[in-house]
Amino acid sequence: MSLSRNSHVSVWLLSLLCLSYASCCFGFGTFGFDIHHRYSDSVKKILDVDDLPEKGSFRYYSDLAGRDRLIHGRRLATENDQTPVTFLAGNDTYRLSLFGFLHYANVTVGTPGLSFLVALDTGSDLFWLPCDCTSCVHGVNTSSGVVNFNIFSPNKSSTSSKVPCNSTLCELQNRCSSRSSNCPYQVRYLSDGTTSTGYLVEDVLHLITNDNKSKAVDALISFGCGQVQTGSFLDGAAPNGLFGLGMDKTSVPSILAKQGVTSNSFSMCFGPDGIGRISFGDKGSSDQGETPFYLRQSHPTYNITVTQIIVGGSAANLEFSAIFDSGTSFTYLNDPAYKQISESFNSLAKEQRFQMNNVDSSFPFEYCYLLSSNQTRYKYPTVNLTMKGGHQFFVNDPIVEIRSEEDANLYCLAVVKSDSVNIIGQNFMTGYHIVFDREKNVLGWKPSDCYGTDNSNTLPIRPPTSSPVPATTMNPEATAGNPNNSPISGAPPPMGNHSPKLRHLSYALTMILIPFLAMI
Repeated sequence: MSLSRNSHVSVWLLSLLCLSYASCCFGFGTFGFDIHHRYSDSVKKILDVDDLPEKGSFRYYSDLAGRDRLIHGRRLATENDQTPVTFLAGNDTYRLSLFGFLHYANVTVGTPGLSFLVALDTGSDLFWLPCDCTSCVHGVNTSSGVVNFNIFSPNKSSTSSKVPCNSTLCELQNRCSSRSSNCPYQVRYLSDGTTSTGYLVEDVLHLITNDNKSKAVDALISFGCGQVQTGSFLDGAAPNGLFGLGMDKTSVPSILAKQGVTSNSFSMCFGPDGIGRISFGDKGSSDQGETPFYLRQSHPTYNITVTQIIVGGSAANLEFSAIFDSGTSFTYLNDPAYKQISESFNSLAKEQRFQMNNVDSSFPFEYCYLLSSNQTRYKYPTVNLTMKGGHQFFVNDPIVEIRSEEDANLYCLAVVKSDSVNIIGQNFMTGYHIVFDREKNVLGWKPSDCYGTDNSNTLPIRPPTSSPVPATTMNPEATAGNPNNSPISGAPPPMGNHSPKLRHLSYALTMILIPFLAMI
């Protein structure tokens, strides 16, 4: 695609995104944008990628868990009432099937502005982009041709400058040859040699107020000019950059708060259809559930404390800490939490447990159940976590549905036994507006389908009593529930159901826009 055509596509895409944003995203009082998912049907169809596993197959979930294992090891080497803000292209986020089962957003950086489709990760701090790179992903090969990505270059942006080693933002000063040399950075993952390496730069991140006035805001931020990407970054995970949302001073939420652009809080909404929202400065609402962050660590994360596990209405008092991580597909628990939730679920499941003897060892789930060929509906035990402080967090959809190679229908408890930290992943966050309030040091949550202007159009917490058997192509993003609103607190019924995905105009627009997100 030529540069001229790119510019026209950018204008067209921005107009459509802003129309969609204006119709559904006001009311958070924040800067926000939509997020998308790697294995979504829309991306798979539009980008026409042939090498993706069939949705709902054993390989599908094995691949997702493999991505999670890469993400788990990451480590960085290195009160005002402001109007909340979001990205210039709008507050939509997209869960893209093609790129690592992470949530993505279209961000605009530099002068003239260039768009990048970046992965959103609350488990990392630094924002980095492919930049004058010798090892990075320049595009995606599909059967219809090459989809090209933008590559950032400080020399081509009139507002860009390099961060020197004597800056307070430089965390690797011991690697500098002099105080005036460029500040290096490195984001390192412990698995499969996955890294991003380069130097820090400053430039403008183009934002817009998340209100009816839609006022443009240009924030000067620092980010990584990623010259060398290795490992998973060359194989589909975050191919066009990664947007760190962690607690460190290098993260964009920290920079925006320090500059007084917005409050030191942000939110992410994880929609059941793979479309969500992100908003900077969003402090949530008075009726949300809340729990304090557990911050007694050398590298603070969004770590919370669970005090009770409730499966099928039966409660077990068990205290453990867990990280809320948007960069992880599933929920990972150590013993005794894993044993408690899985064995309780197993004791209440009505169907026969599926024998995993012939399933590849990379398949992540241990507790799966066989549905008979003539079975038209099924029930499964509900799952609820009680957080420190007493507020309850109901899991809208604790299962995934699978069709085996023998053409058998299964459902599995979507919790993986961890050999390291406990992580609450995206699957448990689906159907919630999650607030990361760094001023109050609390995590907030409220049921939402991510389309309501004020979160009033919420997902149900109390599911119906039965569920349809999955179709040939399974839908792991489906949501349990009925059309009635329910409060945060209160014990759920013992069994839940599986229901179809929500369908909205914005989702249809997204199916049209996704290929252009990757090309502009």
